[in-house]
Amino acid sequence: MRVSIKLKFSLFLAGLLLLTVFVLSLLVLQGVERNQRTQAEGLLAQQADTANVYLYQSIMEQSNKVPQTFLETKGEEFGEQLKLISGQPVVLYDRNGVVMGRKPAVALSDSIKQTLAYALENKTAYLVEGESMYYLTPLRAGGEQVGVVQFYYSLREHQAFYDEIKRLFIYIGTGVFVLSFLLGYLFFNSFASSIIKLNDTVGRIREGQFAVPDMRRRDEIGQLGAGIASMSERLKATMRDKDEEREKLALAVRKLSELDRQQKEFIGNVTHEFKTPLTSIKAYLDLLDMYPDDEELLATAKIHIAGETQRLYEMVEKVLQLSAMEKYDFEYNKERLEVRGTIESVLNSLKGKMDKFGLTLETDLHEAYMEADKDYMNIVLANLLDNAIKYNKTDGRIRVSSFARANEVVIEIADTGIGIPEAVADHIFEAFYTVDKNRSREHGGAGLGLSLAKRYTETQGGSISIVKSDDSGTTFRMSFPLQTR
Repeated sequence: MRVSIKLKFSLFLAGLLLLTVFVLSLLVLQGVERNQRTQAEGLLAQQADTANVYLYQSIMEQSNKVPQTFLETKGEEFGEQLKLISGQPVVLYDRNGVVMGRKPAVALSDSIKQTLAYALENKTAYLVEGESMYYLTPLRAGGEQVGVVQFYYSLREHQAFYDEIKRLFIYIGTGVFVLSFLLGYLFFNSFASSIIKLNDTVGRIREGQFAVPDMRRRDEIGQLGAGIASMSERLKATMRDKDEEREKLALAVRKLSELDRQQKEFIGNVTHEFKTPLTSIKAYLDLLDMYPDDEELLATAKIHIAGETQRLYEMVEKVLQLSAMEKYDFEYNKERLEVRGTIESVLNSLKGKMDKFGLTLETDLHEAYMEADKDYMNIVLANLLDNAIKYNKTDGRIRVSSFARANEVVIEIADTGIGIPEAVADHIFEAFYTVDKNRSREHGGAGLGLSLAKRYTETQGGSISIVKSDDSGTTFRMSFPLQTR
């Protein structure tokens, strides 16, 4: 069974105070009693000296100066005079211990007999019985013991004084004990409360709550509380870091699993997309082996093989671009780009292709700056514009605009092409996804352009989305953080 430290402190304090008051009272009362006894003995010793002096004087006044004769003839008278002089009852004994001057003789108690026997050996002795003290001392004359004189001394006043002192000690001791206990309890209670608070804090830390004790002490307990608080904060930070690392590890595992799935899907898609043009090339080669002299077949085969080869080339190039994106952030060469100039540079490189398809270009470009990798931004813009060219209508239009708003740079590319059905709009940014397989194959598309554009845009801190897509055309919008310096 656990005993509270407050109870231990209280019991220890009560026991210590009781012991202190008891020992102090006992020592003082013993001192009072000893002082009273010393005073009484001193007074009776003076009376004994007076008795011996008076005996000597009385014997000297007699014609017969024999001490025994004087005591036998005038002992009773001498005792009465001695009683008057001392003011205390007096009893005289001869050398044989017989009471002198009393007829009939008074029977002596056993304790007085024992004390008298000691006094008859020329020694002073006293006996205390209740509130009475019997002081027996030798009577001497000429250096020789001739008897014993007994003084009676009442101890009633001494006992009353002793009882009064004892009573005062009880009252005062009780008051001092109660007051001292209360003051001591308040003092030790602050220590006990602090220790209990620290213990509760340690218990909560053990349970993982990482509490911080509210200690306002400037002693060692306060330092201990500060140490526990610091330890709690460090443990909390350590556990937080541990949780973050665990979350990062779990995220890494999920990403690896997703990457493995995407890699398998990617390999499957690449294999499928590569197989189609290779199958076409192989078919024409087989036909040429069968009909080597067919000029028309040869011309047709050359056109189709060249187209499929170009398609394979573009797919390989974009696959390599996708693979190149799997790199660390520090490998990007980000710089401060002027958006209008970057867009105009890409448009100039595609002007010939737009003219080939008879497309009209409209621009509304404004000066703005962003931080990005120039090469990757060129790839994003080129892929979006290339799609706008390939999937546009004959004599269609392409409109490119850029402007700054709400701390971001917005780039929009709109075309008057075939549009993207709403049902598949969420899938067009997936690798190898195409809306119209025949149209894509006709223009050499493999469904990688928009996937590259999305991934490159996001690596530059931006976003890409479709804001309009119907039978009148499609509009893509890209947003990037605006750089003001």
